[in-house]
Amino acid sequence: MYQFIHHQQDLQNVLSLMDQSPVYGLDTEFIKVDTLWPKLGVFQINVNEQVYLLDGAALDLTDFWNRLFKAQQNVFHACSEDIDLIYHYAQHKTLENVFDTQVGMSFLGHGLQVSYQNALKSMLDVDIEKDQTRSDWLARPLTPEQLMYAANDVHYLMQLSDKVKAELSAKRLLDCVLEDCRNLTQEIGEETPVSMLYQDVGNYRNSRRQLMQLQQLAVWREQMVKALNQPRSFILKNATMQDLVEKNPRNHFQLSAVKGIRPNIVREHGKTILDLLKYLPEQQADWPLRMARPIRHSSSEIADRVEAVIQNISEETAVPKEVLMRKKWLSALYQHVVFHNDEQDLPGYLLGWRYDMLTKPLIDVLHSDESYLSKQMKVME
Repeated sequence: MYQFIHHQQDLQNVLSLMDQSPVYGLDTEFIKVDTLWPKLGVFQINVNEQVYLLDGAALDLTDFWNRLFKAQQNVFHACSEDIDLIYHYAQHKTLENVFDTQVGMSFLGHGLQVSYQNALKSMLDVDIEKDQTRSDWLARPLTPEQLMYAANDVHYLMQLSDKVKAELSAKRLLDCVLEDCRNLTQEIGEETPVSMLYQDVGNYRNSRRQLMQLQQLAVWREQMVKALNQPRSFILKNATMQDLVEKNPRNHFQLSAVKGIRPNIVREHGKTILDLLKYLPEQQADWPLRMARPIRHSSSEIADRVEAVIQNISEETAVPKEVLMRKKWLSALYQHVVFHNDEQDLPGYLLGWRYDMLTKPLIDVLHSDESYLSKQMKVME
């Protein structure tokens, strides 16, 4: 049913088969508990209905990565973490030839995050075990149970892909799904500029001073996690950063009382954190602007009108509402109108097949409420 490849010379047979059949079913097993970047255990590939398990701890996969970027199509289910791993190991971030069966199934009404196990059951009436999810994939030797689990994750993937594609094609939605998959892989490869990292932590309640403090903390945290290869939460959790700017501690004793901060962080980096909170740019013009309020804070009728537009398009296209418009995309539209931003700065999802039918009408609705929105953006020091 599968072959475990852990000798470099045996990988050549897999690479040759990949050259002959450039459509692959793919999955990964990795460990990412105490590191920023994933540590690859096994890379599974279904190529021409043959399953290979590649030993990530033993093989040089340079030629394998190159073939993925040149493939006709790479098929995944829930690809985000797999793509992130590929980008890290390949040091290349433009994998555009992806079909994600989870994304495809979301268009068919199965929800945004249908599991692989449930996808196989609902689409193919196939049952698989998912009891090895939290196994140690860096341990050697791997157990037979681990190997079978890993093989099952790609054994049925191409059948699932064919079924999902057929249903999407019948509804004329396949091109939309492929475009969303391209946007997803592009989004995964984009690094937020360090000066903008604070936006993932801050919110509309924060003053400009607090946002400036968050910006400095976020830049420092990013430098630390990359230097140490540790998760961001090991340095400072987002909630802890919010507590820091709200309580604004002035000494180590006050800093130690901040919720969620680790004693070793206070001990090793306390002075740095206190300095980042205290010493801000003198020119307030250099501080970040306030963040826009969520759309629920707009005028009484605007949320209903936005909802009506999305509902109408959903009924016309048979695409579920949660697939048509995510909360973060709607927030981006809201920010676009409030701050008079360039449309090209909107998420790619909103500039493709959604633009004429959905994005433009929603911008028009929000513009009609622009005077009210602007009143919500009074600058607070």
